[in-house]
Amino acid sequence: MAQQKIAFVTDDGSTISAHFGRAMYYEICTLDGPTVVSRERVPKAGHHSQGQHGHAEEHHHGHGHDHGSMISPISDCAVLVARGMGMGAHNALRAMGITPILADDQTIDAALEKYLAGSLATNERRLHDHGPGHNHRN
Repeated sequence: MAQQKIAFVTDDGSTISAHFGRAMYYEICTLDGPTVVSRERVPKAGHHSQGQHGHAEEHHHGHGHDHGSMISPISDCAVLVARGMGMGAHNALRAMGITPILADDQTIDAALEKYLAGSLATNERRLHDHGPGHNHRN
């Protein structure tokens, strides 16, 4: 079996961030079958760290976020785990061939254990649709 990578959104390398767009890092685990062979934390651009949202090319999802720049660091991952995300990010991940999993687990270790056991389920209620004028401060 070939190696596989799974990414988790995190701010501290231990807990899974509640919102994909706000997370500061990806914790990327490289798996060889049921074994984690490496774990690396890489910076992730967020909605508020990208500067201006006023450029026309960033409006392709209808709310001004450039998900491509947020997702590019994990383009070689098969799966992304978050505790919540908007529909635009969800669709962008799927378009890049990355399976998004919206986990109820709070820690990376707990979710990773379930993933390796084949029991990490996605909770679609954690997917939210950002309409025009949404606000991330709520």
